[in-house]
Amino acid sequence: DAMNSLHSTTFEIDEKHGTDYHKRFLEFVKMMQKENFVIGGAMTDPKGDRSKGPSEQEDPDLFTRIVKTDENGVYVSGAKAHQTGCINSHWIILMPTIRLTEADKDWAIVGAIPADAKGVTYIYGRQSCDTRSMEEGDIDDGNAKFGGQEALIILDNVFIPWDKVFMNGEYEFASMLVERFTCYHRRSYVCKTGLGDVLIGAAATIADYNGVPKVSHIKDKIIEMTHLNETIFAAGIASSHQGQKMKSGVFLNDDMLAQVCKHNVTRFPYEISRLAQDIAGGLVVTLPSEKDFR
Repeated sequence: DAMNSLHSTTFEIDEKHGTDYHKRFLEFVKMMQKENFVIGGAMTDPKGDRSKGPSEQEDPDLFTRIVKTDENGVYVSGAKAHQTGCINSHWIILMPTIRLTEADKDWAIVGAIPADAKGVTYIYGRQSCDTRSMEEGDIDDGNAKFGGQEALIILDNVFIPWDKVFMNGEYEFASMLVERFTCYHRRSYVCKTGLGDVLIGAAATIADYNGVPKVSHIKDKIIEMTHLNETIFAAGIASSHQGQKMKSGVFLNDDMLAQVCKHNVTRFPYEISRLAQDIAGGLVVTLPSEKDFR
């Protein structure tokens, strides 16, 4: 999402301002591909008072900003919230999170930093069932080595060299970047249908175990789960199919269908889960621990 949206946005910034961000960005992409690095796209700021812009906040670090510039690059401070996957990323790309005005120029910064850069602190997030993976056994480990997690990233005078800076004060392009990033990102929620497939298969298997696969209301529920899951998938695929070529050469998927895909994802997986619980019964939530089970 970050790579595609920055490819087109840096190209169009250069077109207007005569900068060389796109060239810098392409060199960065080559390095990422050569080394097979994982990138965390960091867009969401804490934001503070949502009725005010970055320059109006009581605490200027509620949005990531430039605090110092020298001949070698820029220094940034602030924070990035809800950063899924950042702990197992090699590089982090910092980006603005909202539309900016001329008063917000210091906050119009895009740059890439190593995940272990000096001045970066990660505060690991909680998940509702995270202690279960610490118990004996492996049933609740999920993807034991590469499982999902979130963190709050604190940035304290973090240095970004000029060759890793892809926006520096061009505030009028912040909204373009955010809109394109979210367009790619919300289409990518089609990945939720993979989890949905597993859940539907598990529910059908439990129905088999319970001897009720042919009961009409069980079949109706599995059909409804499939319908909802494939509706998410359809919106994501349609958004991609309706994509348009940008000036830089990359394609941008259809914005409206991407938002529909996201909207579906905020509703349908929960209904799919509810139906799975209905089919499976109380054992889903009252199952003994693996230690006790064994």
